[in-house]
Amino acid sequence: MSGTFVAVVGSSGVGKDTVMAYARAHMGEELVLVRRVVTRNADGGSEDHDTMSPEQFAAAESKGRFALAWEAHGLRYGLPITLEDDLRDGRVVLANLSRSVIPQVMLRYPTAIVVEVTADREVIARRLAGRGREDDNEIRRRMDRRVSVRLPPSTVRIDNSGPHEIAGDRLVALLTDLAGTRTRA
Repeated sequence: MSGTFVAVVGSSGVGKDTVMAYARAHMGEELVLVRRVVTRNADGGSEDHDTMSPEQFAAAESKGRFALAWEAHGLRYGLPITLEDDLRDGRVVLANLSRSVIPQVMLRYPTAIVVEVTADREVIARRLAGRGREDDNEIRRRMDRRVSVRLPPSTVRIDNSGPHEIAGDRLVALLTDLAGTRTRA
């Protein structure tokens, strides 16, 4: 595959989807933002995703319809296998993932780039409360969640504590460089 898989990770509330949407709005056709499948109904206050029931998800997974699938926060998440068509076409493929799935990513896509989006704890708490999806206890659990996966040493870290445009511009610069590298190769 001649494209580049870019895995975006970070704690709930750091603004991964916002920064990724910013990058998508500022890039051309060479960037593909993968739409996740989640066993949660879309609520308008969170990421735009496709919804499946747990039974539908299990059936799709058993038929090989996901390139990657994982569980987090009591939900199932998957990335459609069709993302590999974009990788074969030489595009940069950007996806929001759980840190726990990074070992699986690196096995399947050895040249993948990992981007960890971070933010100050107070900013994360404010964002989680603002989306209205979790109560105070769930927010605390999400914020205290520790993932024991070691990210690759080459992981790019982007702080999104301030205006999302700053973090977005950093991501756009990275993705533009990757897209340029793909066209020069």
